[in-house]
Amino acid sequence: MAITIIKNTSFLSIFFFFLFLTTLLTIFPSPSQSQIPSQLLSAIPGGTWDLLQSSIGISAMHMQLLHNNKVIIFDRTDFGPSNLSFPSNHSCRIDPNDVALKIDCTAHSLIYDLSTNTIRPLVIQTDTWCSSGSVLPNGTLVQTGGYNDGDRVVRTISPCDDDLCDWTELPYYLTVRRWYASNQVLPDGRIIIIGGRRMFNYEFYPRNLILDSSLSNYKLDFLKETRDYYDENNLYPFLHLLPDGNLFIFANTRSILFDYVGNRVIKEYPYLPGVDKRNYPSSGSSVMLPIRLIGQNETQIPEVQIMVCGGAPPGSFYQALHGVFMGASCSCGRIKVTDPNPEWVMEEMPMGRVMSDMLLLPTGDVIIINGAGNGTAGWEAAINPVLNPVLYLTYEPDPSRRFNVLSPSPIPRLYHSAAILLPDGRIMVGGSNPHRLYNFTGVLYPTELSLEAFSPHYLAPQYSQFRPTIMSASNTRLSYRDILTLTFFVPAYHAEQGVSVTLLAPSFTTHSYAMNQRLLVLNVVSLLQMATSSYQVSVTGPLTAKIAPPGYYLLFVVHVGIPSHGIWIKVE
Repeated sequence: MAITIIKNTSFLSIFFFFLFLTTLLTIFPSPSQSQIPSQLLSAIPGGTWDLLQSSIGISAMHMQLLHNNKVIIFDRTDFGPSNLSFPSNHSCRIDPNDVALKIDCTAHSLIYDLSTNTIRPLVIQTDTWCSSGSVLPNGTLVQTGGYNDGDRVVRTISPCDDDLCDWTELPYYLTVRRWYASNQVLPDGRIIIIGGRRMFNYEFYPRNLILDSSLSNYKLDFLKETRDYYDENNLYPFLHLLPDGNLFIFANTRSILFDYVGNRVIKEYPYLPGVDKRNYPSSGSSVMLPIRLIGQNETQIPEVQIMVCGGAPPGSFYQALHGVFMGASCSCGRIKVTDPNPEWVMEEMPMGRVMSDMLLLPTGDVIIINGAGNGTAGWEAAINPVLNPVLYLTYEPDPSRRFNVLSPSPIPRLYHSAAILLPDGRIMVGGSNPHRLYNFTGVLYPTELSLEAFSPHYLAPQYSQFRPTIMSASNTRLSYRDILTLTFFVPAYHAEQGVSVTLLAPSFTTHSYAMNQRLLVLNVVSLLQMATSSYQVSVTGPLTAKIAPPGYYLLFVVHVGIPSHGIWIKVE
């Protein structure tokens, strides 16, 4: 999608010229959030599914969208041979410690090009099973840990537009093994890596060479306290960076506000009500709901709400290993963590879900997708695939109307499936392999190598006249507190609704957890009509890196609940 960039040298003159004309032009109010007028939504369309690839050769256990509109996908090296050959210029991988193959001539990672719907194999040398990842401010994907020979390895890959980029591996970079750990990008651009199986501590990438030699500096007893004896239920803890710079950490049923700089728990939040467990292998999911920056100044901390949905009852993992598949949790908890005395507010999904992915949409709503109705994560540990995504309307004041069941996928997505948001607003879905090795025959849920795309309701043809198209941007970089001006086209504009502008950080998704995702609703400072169906909106950039860590974000213009195609903006 071609976007015109207005050069900085002329930006100020253009900006002040249009401010001068505000008395002559129609100025439309900007609401706190865009909502589709009721006459447009007598019933929310269920969305549509499209098969992108019947087989990409590997099962999409981990996925990350990069700012060149390519997606990095990988599974693990000890599944056995994949259905994707190594690049022709690479020799076979030889690993005497591999539990499946000592010599492997197949690829377990690839790069998917959104524009051409094509794939290119990548080379990983060590096992990435159940690992974690984040994107650095410069756009480089940093993948951390895994299993066996890969549990202390850091791997990096930088975006490229040719066929030359591939993984670089840093053996033994991590101080301890990181298997089922979680990552979060920090305000200074570093990555914090928390937990892992029987790892009750955390560390950083890049290292702090002065302190990293002593793990006592990074001890986190909260992870030990939240570990169940047999089922664990505290792996892949949910991490959310709050606008005050501290971390919200959720594991099992408990959550804390954590100062990772001072290595101290600032406060513990109330337990999430109910008995259900929420983290791996009971595998619920979590999002930080949109951070609205409307009217904010530097002395104000914006309101933040965290949501946790799904999971499984106590003992579900043990029971599943013995052939008893307990019903998944249908409850969600929503807590306003910035309140002086926060409390969980409970809601009910239309069905129980375990191993679902929760993704923020450009509108600020949430889609809950993939998963099962019974069992937990693990080998052969779940049945009853939940094929219908659910749309959660974040801003809907009536709780009974927030959850909307959408159209089902024809393909079950269980253990080791993943989903990410794409720049055009679709959801890419892949993976599902509830077996120890690749297994395509004689099982109820075969290993799944396909890629699908789900188009939510806002992409329905009947909304095309309300869909904005971004025509130009004053810059592709947005400094903190700076003004960004966009010109957009929309055939049928609703003046009483106005528009909102959202910034979305794409997620690294694996094991029902979309790491690093966040969505900001930017402050609109002016909104002008330029010509018939043509408008200009100016917004203020995030105030601090605590609110928006530096890096690449997708920017959307949202009009009456219908988002534009996203454009890439680098926040710095």
